Amino acid sequence: MGMTIMRRIKFNAGHRLFRHEGKCQFFHGHNYVADFYVTGPDTDAVGRIIDFAHLKSLLKGWIDENWDHGFLLNIEDENGLNAIRMVEPTKYFVLPYNPTAENMARYLLDEVCPNLLNDLGVQAVKVVIWETEESCAEATIDQKDKSEHSLLDAFQTDSFPTGLHW
Repeated sequence: MGMTIMRRIKFNAGHRLFRHEGKCQFFHGHNYVADFYVTGPDTDAVGRIIDFAHLKSLLKGWIDENWDHGFLLNIEDENGLNAIRMVEPTKYFVLPYNPTAENMARYLLDEVCPNLLNDLGVQAVKVVIWETEESCAEATIDQKDKSEHSLLDAFQTDSFPTGLHW
């Protein structure tokens, strides 16, 4: 039986959307909410996938250190990066793409969660970023793609000729 838990983390951050055609091209901020959906193969002796407090410590710790009360900017936004670097003290985080809610959810799911959770035997399968009370974006791991990839990984052995890649 698969089980999933969700931990909500609230934080405040500013951003601007590089090449945006409307008001989001300007520096502005949001009271974000991030919902992390985490699954594991089984529960522990207490009946938990992972302790909610431990999950909060890891996820909120990363967000507090990197995003909370900082600015998120696109690596291509030279003007925005130059502007934020003039402010002292400053806190900013450079993303490989625009800091939209969609991309923030994707970054947390693809980059941050694996680094924080993999050694614990659990996996984040969905991250939802609420930019306002009325709008959110969701990034999910496609379980079908994951199971096909895992099956291919299981068949990789040293007996295959070198240079053969899956």
